[in-house]
Amino acid sequence: MSEGSNIADREKGVVISMSDIKKHSLDSFQNDLEELQISLEEQQLHQFMLYYDLLLEWNQVMNLTAITDFDEVCKKHFIDSLSLIKAYDVNKKTNVIDIGTGAGFPGIPLKIAFPDLEITLLDSLNKRVSFLNTVINNLGLKDIEVYHGRAEDFAKKENFRERFDLCVSRAVSNLATLSEYCIPYVKIDGYFISYKSEKLVEELEDAEHAISLLGGKIENQVTFQIPHSDIGRNLLVIHKIRKTPESYPRKAGLPLKKPIK
Repeated sequence: MSEGSNIADREKGVVISMSDIKKHSLDSFQNDLEELQISLEEQQLHQFMLYYDLLLEWNQVMNLTAITDFDEVCKKHFIDSLSLIKAYDVNKKTNVIDIGTGAGFPGIPLKIAFPDLEITLLDSLNKRVSFLNTVINNLGLKDIEVYHGRAEDFAKKENFRERFDLCVSRAVSNLATLSEYCIPYVKIDGYFISYKSEKLVEELEDAEHAISLLGGKIENQVTFQIPHSDIGRNLLVIHKIRKTPESYPRKAGLPLKKPIK
C-alpha cells in the first residue's frame, strides 16, 4: 500500500489495531509524567503511541513537525503540552479552545490525559485539519472538535466569541499578537494561557497594553523546566476581567503586521 492510500484510509476513520503500533520504550515518558504528577491508564498510553505513529506517517507528506524522534516528541510536544497542569486545574470539566493548534499541540495531549476537558481546535491550514480529524477518529476521542479558519475571523462568530473558560496557544507569534487572537474567545472570569520560552521579559513588556486593552490582566507567570531536560518554559496566565471591545480582533493579518502598542 502506498503512503498516499494509507493516509486516505486513515481519513476514512480506519482504526489502527494495537498490532500495528510500533513498540516504543515508554520509560522516559512515564518518568516525565510522574514529575508532573500525571497518572495515565494503559489505554491513554496507547493513544499517545498511536498519535505519535500518525504524526510520523503524515509528516512524510506534509510539514507537521521537525521533531520526529519518539523520546523528543514525548518530551517537547506531549509533556510540554501537559505542563499546563502547573498553571491550571485541568482535572476539572473545562471548555477549552486551542488557537493555532498546528499538529494538535497542546489540545490533543490535554484531551488524551484529561478526558473531561471539552476541546475545540482551530487552525488556518486545511491539511492540518484533515490530520487532526484523522487523529481524533483513530484515537476514539469524544467532546473534541476541529475547525478550519483564521483566529481573527472565528472570534467574530457569536458561538465562539467570549464562550470559553480557557484559551491556550503554543503558537510562535509575539505575545501582543497572540493576545489579540486569543483573549476575545475567553468569557469574563476565564483565562488565556500562553506557552512561551524562557525569554519572555521584553515580549511581556511590549504586550502589557494590548492585554489590558483586550480585557485581560496578567495574573501569574509560571517559570519551570521541562522535566529531565534543560528546556526552559513559561506559562503566562492572563485573567479575563472585562469584555473585549467589539473592534477587536482587527481584520485578518493586522494583529501580526501591526501588533497593538
